[in-house]
Amino acid sequence: QGRLVAVLSAHRPQVVVVSAQTPPTAPSPPDVAKKPHVVKAPHGAERSDEYYWLRDDKREDKAMLGYLEAENAYADALLGPLKPVQDTLYDEIVARIKQDDASVPFRERGWWYYSRFEAGKDYPIHARRKDAAGIDAKAILKANEAADFAGEEVLLDVNAMAGDKKYYAIGGRTVSQDNRWLVYGDDTNGRRQYTLRIKDLQTGKVLDDSIPGTAGYGVWADDNRTFFYIENDPETLLSTKVKKHVLGTDPSTDDVVYEEKDDTFYMGIGRTRDDQYIVIGLDSTVSNETRYASAANPGAFKVLASRARDVEYDADHFDGRWVIRTNDGGARNFKIVTATDGSTSRKDWKDWIAHDPQVYVEGIELFDGFAAIAERSGGLERVRILKDGGGSEYVKADESAYSMGLDVNAEADTDWLRYSYTSLAMPATTYELNVKTGERRELKRQPVPGYDPANYVTERLWAPAKDGTRVPVSIVYKKGFEKNGKAALLQYGYGSYGASMDPGFSVTTVSLLDRGMAYAIAHIRGGQEMGRAWYEDGKLLNKKNSFTDFIDVTDYLVKEGYAAKDRVAALGGSAGGLLMGAVANMAPEKYSVILSQVPFVDVVTTMLDASIPLTTNEYDEWGNPSLKKYYDYMLSYSPYDNLKAQAYPATFVGTGLWDSQVQYWEPAKYVARLRDLNTSSEPVVFRTNMEAGHGGKSGRFRRYREQAEMYSFMFDQLGVSVPSP
Repeated sequence: QGRLVAVLSAHRPQVVVVSAQTPPTAPSPPDVAKKPHVVKAPHGAERSDEYYWLRDDKREDKAMLGYLEAENAYADALLGPLKPVQDTLYDEIVARIKQDDASVPFRERGWWYYSRFEAGKDYPIHARRKDAAGIDAKAILKANEAADFAGEEVLLDVNAMAGDKKYYAIGGRTVSQDNRWLVYGDDTNGRRQYTLRIKDLQTGKVLDDSIPGTAGYGVWADDNRTFFYIENDPETLLSTKVKKHVLGTDPSTDDVVYEEKDDTFYMGIGRTRDDQYIVIGLDSTVSNETRYASAANPGAFKVLASRARDVEYDADHFDGRWVIRTNDGGARNFKIVTATDGSTSRKDWKDWIAHDPQVYVEGIELFDGFAAIAERSGGLERVRILKDGGGSEYVKADESAYSMGLDVNAEADTDWLRYSYTSLAMPATTYELNVKTGERRELKRQPVPGYDPANYVTERLWAPAKDGTRVPVSIVYKKGFEKNGKAALLQYGYGSYGASMDPGFSVTTVSLLDRGMAYAIAHIRGGQEMGRAWYEDGKLLNKKNSFTDFIDVTDYLVKEGYAAKDRVAALGGSAGGLLMGAVANMAPEKYSVILSQVPFVDVVTTMLDASIPLTTNEYDEWGNPSLKKYYDYMLSYSPYDNLKAQAYPATFVGTGLWDSQVQYWEPAKYVARLRDLNTSSEPVVFRTNMEAGHGGKSGRFRRYREQAEMYSFMFDQLGVSVPSP
């Protein structure tokens, strides 16, 4: 949700010197035309935007496309000497990926579901096996490892479906209650406008029914002929309508069962834990509403509790009652309440798990005999098991900085709880814990050929911010690393939407660590690592705390000897790209390299335009610039508006032409203006993926080509040596 991007990560050995800093004949960066344009605000404020013309919603303007192609050609020329380094990085990253890997199967309604990859192929195969004696997750993993696919039913072979398409992605996949029908969505350009399709799993045939312009998934009713889906607005891409489709009917006649008129709300649909209800979840930044209808006989959707500003809640139904996570009644860090069947008002809610100002409640999973609560305290995740008979216990962790969360627990009638565990040094591991006996089983650890976690060290640090706040930092490096102030460092940050950037393992990070670098995540305000207050202290009129926290973390890591002051790189994407633009304006001298992916850098102009996807949903995140106090505050930090004549660090900016979250023209305009004002001779690279959207290229390996290119640029600027092929 929102301008979120997948967390990129970090990479070490010893020799080569292929450099782009002083190529024999330095190519000249593109020069793009300026055209006068004034952006007006409702309260009369005006701003000049000489590159506004680069916006083309249809992506057809020849001059604009010519500029993007020219930037790509410049990037090719500038980075050409680094091609051997890129190839080295790509090869070693891919070598850490088990190519014929498979996910941990989970059981649902008599079938075990999983996804697997075949060696050399970019896309997954989604499959299932019938439950039977001797069939469980471990047995299926063992069979998949041995390439024994007897008894497997392939749901979707995405490799065959993608064919030679330059971009292809599958959205949600939902099987009907009788296990016969599969509804799924596909996207062919990265814009996240999915076409729904239906497959008969008995015959293997895909029906003629196809529904374009959707959120990419459906939810089945109990009749196994009807499913509900979300239709997106074709212009804003907002989820606006819930429709009902019956197999064999013309999708153009599908009934609208709910339409959301408030364009500040997102929308989602699902089924409750006990399968009794189909629910529509309506979410804005500061309020929620749940509507529900019987899954057996879905009629009108009833409101569980009417929306109210600053009251957030999400609900599930189990064991004859509603179980609701909410901040109602001043529960800033959220609490759990219950309500009887048929309840339609918050007046009916009864406290079950009380609010704790020191513990943020992230979610709850309900089982027969116990509940598992996802919590957060002290900047770390925890899973607490609460038994029906009373008493609770925490799932144990083994490191000081880690990520732990509930995994897929599709069935409630079990004593086994699945959870996931990872850290910056530990590959992702899936466990299941027997809540009655305490037995713990490791189902799978992410295989990483050639990697030994015992050779790496991760720490949790606390950096002092200028206002006295202690900012948590997760850091990892290879054993033998000396804190002598000489090393290179990559520091990552995000800090928006209350999204917590918890420390997790990445195969790309190892290539930094093995070359003597350290990699750190700054858990800055604007995320939710330290609870709800942490988020609120980094949004709206407190947004600048995110930026100053990041800079203060850099100062702390340099002071403590984790990095040389002239060997720090900063990385962020999407709203984290806003962070990169802000720190580059505020403290350019503290960073040798800025790496910015799909960056949200033109805050004021975008938030003034309600036709752009996400704008109206996010007034309570950034502010509504139609109101002068928010306009003035945004204007004081918006990266595009605050570029000035000063020496900027080496910069790498990446985007996708079809991005629907952060439109391509934001980074395009930003780079054009940066070139005008930058007084340094450091290179600025702007790479546009002409066939992708917010998440970059599709396929398992293609994104690593992009990342290897970006990291080769960073290594060159930081003076990190790379062995030649």
